[in-house]
Amino acid sequence: MHRAGWRVVYQEHARAWTEAPSSLKQLWSQRYRWSYGTMQALWKHRKSLTDKGPSGRFGRIGMPLVVIFQIITPVLAPLIDVFTVYSMIFVDFWASLLAWLAVLVVQLVCAAYAFRLDREKYRYLAMLPLQQLAYRQMMYLVLIHSSVTALTGGRLRWQKLKRTGEVGTPAGVS
Repeated sequence: MHRAGWRVVYQEHARAWTEAPSSLKQLWSQRYRWSYGTMQALWKHRKSLTDKGPSGRFGRIGMPLVVIFQIITPVLAPLIDVFTVYSMIFVDFWASLLAWLAVLVVQLVCAAYAFRLDREKYRYLAMLPLQQLAYRQMMYLVLIHSSVTALTGGRLRWQKLKRTGEVGTPAGVS
């Protein structure tokens, strides 16, 4: 869009009505499609690293950040979990547990701040430990799966999300 001369702006009050996946299989398919699509977009726009003008500035800043935080970090993150479990078993259980809990507290504080900015209900913060123990592990596998597909030249079917029609317009919104 930068190359075409368009300007990308943030709309704070934008609204979207979407349906979340209703099963683990659908969630896997959606996240697999998203992570594979991220890799496709990176590959397609790799020349933005050397472009001049706005697309080059965006590419030199945005592309490395996406590679680091959307691909490299999540692929290497399971090692941290393995080292933590190893340390709990063979080194010092309490020190390892304390370190893991400290990281969880930092994540909770950051999430609480984000919830405050978005005026979300704080009760959903209780799900963060579950996210750490279950969802994150699934996302490791999804990202590894999509990375293998991309690196081996595999093609991805669209895998469209099955719509259930359970989402309606919120009251008072037209």
